[in-house]
Amino acid sequence: MANSIKEQQDILEKLKIYNLNPMQEEALEAIKNNTNTILLSPTGTGKTLAFLLPLIELLNPECTEVQALIIVPSRELAIQIEQVIRNMGAGYKANAIYGGRAISKDKIELKHTPAILIGTPGRLADHFKQGRFTTDEIKTLVIDEFDISIEVGAGGEMKTIMSYLPNITKRILTSATQGNSIPGYLKMEGATTLNYSKEKASLKLTVKTILSPSINKHNTLVALLNQLGNDPGIVFCNKKESLLDISLFLEKKNIAHTCFHAGMEQRERERALIKLRNGSVSVLVASDLASRGIDIPEMKFIIHYEIPMALQEYTHRNGRTARVNAKGTAYLIKGQKEVFPDFIGKTKIETLTNTGERKPQFWATLFISGGRKDKISKGDIAGLFFKQGAINKDQLGLIELKQDCAFVAVPVSIVDALAAKLNNTRLKKKKVRVTSI
Repeated sequence: MANSIKEQQDILEKLKIYNLNPMQEEALEAIKNNTNTILLSPTGTGKTLAFLLPLIELLNPECTEVQALIIVPSRELAIQIEQVIRNMGAGYKANAIYGGRAISKDKIELKHTPAILIGTPGRLADHFKQGRFTTDEIKTLVIDEFDISIEVGAGGEMKTIMSYLPNITKRILTSATQGNSIPGYLKMEGATTLNYSKEKASLKLTVKTILSPSINKHNTLVALLNQLGNDPGIVFCNKKESLLDISLFLEKKNIAHTCFHAGMEQRERERALIKLRNGSVSVLVASDLASRGIDIPEMKFIIHYEIPMALQEYTHRNGRTARVNAKGTAYLIKGQKEVFPDFIGKTKIETLTNTGERKPQFWATLFISGGRKDKISKGDIAGLFFKQGAINKDQLGLIELKQDCAFVAVPVSIVDALAAKLNNTRLKKKKVRVTSI
């Protein structure tokens, strides 16, 4: 026990986390002491760490096969969890596999079998059916955002996956909302449920309604964004068509933004989130895909441009703001004669007073065609920008280093000149392309 506590402290120090919150502490105990655990807690409260800490303790360092399976509903969540495990530095290999990329990439990564496998239902079911690795040693199962994971795998993929897992001894289901009933094939009978889902909503989240004078709400949205300034936020839509229409309108109004929806290629979605994280844009126009399971900073606000069809989606959208210890605001734009569903409840009506324009974005993003596999570090990139780019520290923003590329935030005023100056230069013996995105 003493060793496991020390290892946990080492992991938390690497993550720069010094105290677990009450939900995480209770979850650790529940998962350790129960076969089946259901954890319900709002987005942003630390559920990932709550299940990863006890999961790591259950792994056998002598075993060379997959020991733990984490099922997720989206590519973004798979990538995010994989990165968290790497940052924990516990010494166990983890790989994320998901639809939307070549299956050959999965095969390359799976040649060196991970202890922890993270994946989306369809891609996991495909690998299981092809027998690309043994599942006999998988003892721990986590289904993150289980309500939507079950929905994504409702075509039979989830049932297929479970049929290949005969030796599960611990099951952990997590979500921000309960959702529909849990299928019998998951074998969650007698599960211990920890429900923190209602703890913070009334304390830190403010919900306000903005009245639009017409059925078309575009001008009201622009006025609201202008009033909110350059704080980061998400504008949620129900349909891809609405999302693209709003994006075109915001572009005409010179409001820096990016989009995020299921119809985008994986690379485009990743770049959209990178630009939001590094401040190149402050507005994300998104479908419900962005309501959970993506790695973005604290949002100061979210806007329901279109009201979701169900309470579950409404709750998850709101969960992108007022996270952990921060406060946030959810705005609902109400069109002329529009009737809100009953689950919205009573909200405060707010009148817009600022009709000015937003400040231009300070940051822009440069792409570099080299990454970790080329032995390139963030320090190497900073050195290149300081020496050959001749910029100062205040002009170097967030650096995101990936396996095969990197992204760097620099001021909009010098982005084109820097791209021209640094393109086709050498970085750690590799000639790299540097372009703005």
